[in-house]
Amino acid sequence: MNTATIKYLGNLRTEMTHTKSGTIVLTDAPIDNKGKGEVFSPTDLVASALCSCMLTIMGIAANEHGFSIDGATSSVTKIMSSDPRRIGEIVIDISFSDVYTDKQKKILTLISKTCPVALSLHPDLKQSVTLNFGN
Repeated sequence: MNTATIKYLGNLRTEMTHTKSGTIVLTDAPIDNKGKGEVFSPTDLVASALCSCMLTIMGIAANEHGFSIDGATSSVTKIMSSDPRRIGEIVIDISFSDVYTDKQKKILTLISKTCPVALSLHPDLKQSVTLNFGN
């Protein structure tokens, strides 16, 4: 079974439908590349997917080790490069509100570097990740 179907709607917009759930996500070309920028651009989704993946596998690791990252928040900044136009850097800032032991912090730090999306991106793409712990 395929993962998704994507339809080009015109005016530099696509509609992506997740096959299993039917969830729909729209994309636009960004303003700096002839688009409207009214919804996520494809490169915004790549940057956001990196952070989402990190949080997801941190959640898995936390569950396996008997603690939680519920309530963690993050911000993602995508920095474009030119010649060729591509994502040059993704800056991720993750904040945790709970108090963690040194061992738990080490687990989360290690996991943040080994998520499948992080490992799938080209090594020239700079991934700048900061973990802010409540203690």
